[in-house]
Amino acid sequence: MQLLVRTLAFGAALTLAVPLTTLSAQAADPASGTWELNLAKSKFSPGPAPKSLTRKFDVTGDNVKYDLTGLDAEGKPIHVTYTAKYDGKDYPVTGSSDYDSIRLKRVDAFTAEAELGHAGKTFATAKRTISEDGKTMTIVFQVEVSAGSRVRNVMVYDKR
Repeated sequence: MQLLVRTLAFGAALTLAVPLTTLSAQAADPASGTWELNLAKSKFSPGPAPKSLTRKFDVTGDNVKYDLTGLDAEGKPIHVTYTAKYDGKDYPVTGSSDYDSIRLKRVDAFTAEAELGHAGKTFATAKRTISEDGKTMTIVFQVEVSAGSRVRNVMVYDKR
């Protein structure tokens, strides 16, 4: 159960904003702002779900500052932060004992992928998609816990 709670933070970590350098100067960053987990629309396999998750991110130039807060399934606080770029390089992550780095890659203006690492090895992957209307963010997070045992969380967030 402790691993699953931390994996929720992995998936949530993917929702960083798109660097403005990848979008036209006129376009607003589709991931910017504050997002709240919609538990009714999300699926956690094998579970349990967290009590709450809120993610905030801010873009300054090509730097994305990410802050995830919430309560895990047992009511314990979650707080994960990092600053990164979508350049495929490793950036440090604080607040998780399961992973210590993130590597981000842009797919398109509404989609990004992340690899979360620990001690130089990939621990989990996540894919983040924002709806075209900018109101919904979906994160698909996956990690192989052991041979034949996989965590697959589909987390849906509403923009606040």
